[in-house]
Parts: sequence; structure tokens; C-alpha cells
Amino acid sequence: MIRTALEQWLRLSGFETHVATDASSALARLDEVKPHVILSDVRMPGLSGLDLLRKVRERTVPAEVILITGHGDVPMAVEAMRQGAFDFIQKPYVPDELVSSLKKAAEQSALKREIASLRRRLDGGEAELANRLVGNSPPMERLRQAVLELAHIPTDLIILGETGTGKEVVARCLHDFSPRAKGAFVAVNCAAIPADLIESELFGHEAGAFTGAGAQRIGKFEYANGGTLLLDEIESMPLLAQAKVLRVIQERVVERVGSNKQIPLDLRIIAASKVDLAKESREGRFRADLYYRLNLATLPLAPLRDRGDDCVFLFHHFLGEAAKRFGRPVPTLHPADIQALLHHRWPGNVRELKAAADRFAIGLDATGRSLKAIIGLDVADAPAVQGGLAERVAAYERRLIEAELTRHNNSIAAAAEALQVPRRTLSEKMSRLGVER
Repeated sequence: MIRTALEQWLRLSGFETHVATDASSALARLDEVKPHVILSDVRMPGLSGLDLLRKVRERTVPAEVILITGHGDVPMAVEAMRQGAFDFIQKPYVPDELVSSLKKAAEQSALKREIASLRRRLDGGEAELANRLVGNSPPMERLRQAVLELAHIPTDLIILGETGTGKEVVARCLHDFSPRAKGAFVAVNCAAIPADLIESELFGHEAGAFTGAGAQRIGKFEYANGGTLLLDEIESMPLLAQAKVLRVIQERVVERVGSNKQIPLDLRIIAASKVDLAKESREGRFRADLYYRLNLATLPLAPLRDRGDDCVFLFHHFLGEAAKRFGRPVPTLHPADIQALLHHRWPGNVRELKAAADRFAIGLDATGRSLKAIIGLDVADAPAVQGGLAERVAAYERRLIEAELTRHNNSIAAAAEALQVPRRTLSEKMSRLGVER
């Protein structure tokens, strides 16, 4: 009778309830019901409430447990709390106080589930992100961590990096790993839009708003509603358009050209620039108020020349993609090719590297697949390697082994076969040179 009355009271209080006659029956239904809160008596036939609490914790069920008893005492309450009970309530209880405790427990359970879900997404996201933001250098590790953290923070931000460093790729990752992933990702190159058309392109226009506006057009802000808008090369946007963009960002509403109707917006705005916007704003070439509004967070992208051996990993990555795309076998990189990769300054960054990989994969150059000729590197351009003969040989061997391991997906057997050395010899060299898989 008490159980039935309590069930009715909780349903009237807004809870969805499931009833079990004893602890064993409740445990059998955990996977089916997936409760947020378990409310249990302590003294019952068979398993007690404390036994139920222990088994729930052993199974790592994401549910809070509230124990209720008419025989409560201080040691029992302490033991219950020590085992992870959310609350311990004595009979006779005040119904409203019980409901209040249940609501708090439900909120905490929902928060724990959200955190667990986020952790699973982050754990899975790290592996996926490593396939999209390729590289093992410290700058790339920091970038991947920052992307995973910022993806779930609903704030506008600036991506700062030289031409070809992958600003749009990073912006796309921020979108794909965020709660807005199901919305649209819209990229706009501000430098490619004529000044007299940029307002129509960004805000849209109504039919007849100006000469040539024969039909209604949805602007990029409105089209990206619910998702992410990337304003690439924002430093090229005219100052007059910057003032109007600032208002849209602040108010989160947009008016099409030729209309007075305000359209509410729910989107994330990412600005990308190859120049320092703070310096541009100080020198009057970029609106300072727009810079301050966008600069809630900044993601700096390191140029390829500052990323160590990442150019070798990236080249192998792009080379495999290009060979597959062109239907050709993956060509072998010779030691001279690896030296060329490491010595080139890569002024075009990743974009230049990818183009070089495509050309190398096709292999139709008159140079006979000379990577030095493809990237325009002269032997005289290569910086001198420091150290004596032993240090230079060790550095050369290390780079060669790392390149072959990368090319063969960290398979020591395959790398040993490619280098034509016994597997044991290769393992010993890796240990001596500090090469890790």
C-alpha cells in the first residue's frame, strides 16, 4: 500500500516511475528502464537497500540512489553515504522534501550522463581528429586539444594563420565536433566578393531591392542559421560592411537588403585571417570594435616550417590520397626526397605540400620524379646539418626509419622489408636512435 501510494504521489509530482517489489527485481530491470534515480527501502526480504546500492555501483549504472528507512541510525547513514548514496531519508518523511531530494538527484544524474557522453565523444573524437589534423609536433597536439575544447564552447572566435596552413580545415573540425554539427557549415571568402555585392552576399536581398535583384536571395548569415559561418580572409572586408557585420554579430539578427524584417540568428561565427587583426585595427585598416567582438578566443596555426618532421608525415598522407585518386601505385620516397622535404621552407605551407604530393604521385615530370626539382629546392638551399659524422648519420637514419614507419602504418616488419634489413636490426636501431612507433 505504501509503495502504491508513493508511486501515485511521484507521478502527480511529474516523475516517470517504474516499480519493483524487491531489490533483485529492480536489478533485473536496470538495463531496460535506465533510471536516473533509484529510491529504495533499506530493510527488505532478500537483498537490503545497502546491498542494492553496492550492486548498482559495481555495475557503474549512471543513477543516483536515495535510501529510505524507518530504522535509520547514524552508522547506517554514514555507511550509505560512504558507498555513494545521494541521500538517506528517515520515515516518516515529508512528501515535499522527498520530491525535492528526488529532483536534485535527477539533475545530478542527468549532468553525469552528459559528462560521460561528452567524454565518450572526446575520446572518439581524438582519434578522428588526428586523421583530419595530421601531425605529431607539439603545435599540432596543442591545436587538436584546443579544437576539442573550443568545439563545445558556444563562442565566436578567430583563426589566425599564414596562407595554406589549413584555416578552413580547422574551422570545419570546430563545426563537426560541436553540437551544431547537424547544421550547415558555410564558408565565405571575403576577398573574393566585390565590395558592391558583399552586403547582398552576406545579408541577402529582396526582389527589386536594387537593379538586377530579380528574385529574393537568402544571404550567407541566414543560410548558416543553426550551424557555423566561416568568414575567411575577413581582413579584406570593406570597413562599411564591417560595421554592418558587427551589428549582426551583436544583435544576432539580420535584415535582407530592401527589407525591414529582422530575422533572428542562432549560429557560430568563425573569422579567419592571415594577418594580425589586432595590428590591423590599431592602424585603422580593421574595425577595432569588430575585432574585440570576434576575439573571444583565438586559434593560432603554426606554419609548416615550425612543425618539425610533420612535413614528412603529411607528405606521406597526401601521397597516399593522391595515388588512390589518380589510380597509380604509391611511389617510394628515397632518402634525398626526405631531405628535400625537411629542408624546404614551405612558404605555401600545407597547400604547397599537397600540390607537391599530387605532382609526385602522378610522376609525369621531366624531372623523373625528383622532389627537389618539384618543390624548387636547390642543394645549396639546404641548411648544413650540425654535429660530427656520427650525429649526422644518426639523424639521417632516424628520419629515414620514421618515414618508412609512417609509410607502412607503423608496421616494423613492412618497414624492415622496405629498408632491406632484418627486423631485429631495425628494432635495435629504433631503440638506439629513440624512434617510437
